[in-house]
Amino acid sequence: MGFNDTATLKTSMNVALLSFLLLLVIVNGRMTNNDEDLLEFPLNLEYLEADFFLIGASGHGLDSVAPQLADGGPPPVGGRLANLGFLVRDIILQFGFQEVGHLRAIKSTVKGFPRPLLNLSSEAFGEVMNNAFGRRLYPPFDPYANEINYLLASYVIPYVGLTGYVGANPQLQNFTSKALVAGLLGVESGQDAVIRSLLYERREATVAPYGVSVAEFTNRISALRDKLGKEGLKDEGLIVPKNLGAEGRISGNVLAGDKNSLAYGRTPREVLRIVYGSGDERYPGGFYPRGADGRIAKSYRANN
Repeated sequence: MGFNDTATLKTSMNVALLSFLLLLVIVNGRMTNNDEDLLEFPLNLEYLEADFFLIGASGHGLDSVAPQLADGGPPPVGGRLANLGFLVRDIILQFGFQEVGHLRAIKSTVKGFPRPLLNLSSEAFGEVMNNAFGRRLYPPFDPYANEINYLLASYVIPYVGLTGYVGANPQLQNFTSKALVAGLLGVESGQDAVIRSLLYERREATVAPYGVSVAEFTNRISALRDKLGKEGLKDEGLIVPKNLGAEGRISGNVLAGDKNSLAYGRTPREVLRIVYGSGDERYPGGFYPRGADGRIAKSYRANN
């Protein structure tokens, strides 16, 4: 091969390489339909968290704080100001405003949808606790009655969204999508860690009037979420058998994780099974009386 032939070959290879790299940039820079769906779906959980935290801490929800983000969706039912001490109220209010930012960030990236109808009533949370214990608690569990009850109710929600983000991340193609989910996951996991830490400090306290410890409540809630999700162990309470603790050496479990202390992931289908309270993604209920919104959630609906 002569000099000119070698130079031509190198030039052709360089052009091909540059074309391939350009193609990667174009593909990676374009938002795919799959990415849009996976970014849109978490709005359901972010709406729930925003209104639950804002109303619980201040008595006023998204319609007062950032009505444009509700996008004309119906106001939530049943939420009310919780009986909280100064520290916990301050933390929960911070969480509420953080969720406002999450909603804005997602809706600035994808079109999204209006807030679905949310059931934040004490009856909705009471039913979760009844299912967790396999019997009706008496008096019915009221998440707004006191600080421990509210923290236990808070334990129910953010972790589900956290596992949803962990599950979605590997499915994303676009760098903008991945960056957004990483940012959302960082704060959601922080919220869950704070809630678990506050509860861990109270783990041996008895939840009145049920005669059951805080730790047992968390274990029951986590077991229920695993049962509803139907995909094995992806949830852990504050106290676990030592073999399930970090490195199999400790029963305290302030953060949930697998054998390598990595966060568990869930699919949208699993998330819906849990937040609907039915173990079936086809039938709305629980915190979403009319169902979650977005293409993914609607695609599972029994009568879509």
